[in-house]
Amino acid sequence: MGASQSVPELVEAARSNAKLSVDRISDIETIKNGPGGTDAQSAELGAAIAELEAGVVDTFSMFEARMQHHFRRGPFSRKLTTKLSEAGEADLAERVHQFYLAVNVLKHGKGASYRELSSTSHSLIVLKSGEDVVVDASRKTSGLVDVTVTGFFEALSTTIIEAYQFLENK
Repeated sequence: MGASQSVPELVEAARSNAKLSVDRISDIETIKNGPGGTDAQSAELGAAIAELEAGVVDTFSMFEARMQHHFRRGPFSRKLTTKLSEAGEADLAERVHQFYLAVNVLKHGKGASYRELSSTSHSLIVLKSGEDVVVDASRKTSGLVDVTVTGFFEALSTTIIEAYQFLENK
């Protein structure tokens, strides 16, 4: 059995997968919005976006699971945000918190995290209203966060790597 991959290696693999998904989404949108766009392309677009959303959730969840050992018990992201703030890393703490909220919205839908994100402004985290989400029973994410915003996944992965480095070097 080989050694397990490090957080940076896993994040880099997730970045590569996200780039493929974003490219696929862009290609589908180009075809769908051109002459002769079909319902099949709309379904394919929805599936590609759901795949990217799942990648966002998986990447953040992997980070939490791999780094939980830095804290005894309790909510990882809350403790990480507090530790970052206390160390003078307010910007990183805020980014970790915002992505934590976005992932919660993707996983659980409208609730406290959705309300908190709705009350703040963040350039990369764009919420969708319930009316803008295509309902699909097979979808594992809520679809309430627009993960196709340019730079979203890159900012998420950069935030995770910076937080990882902070925890590993403290």
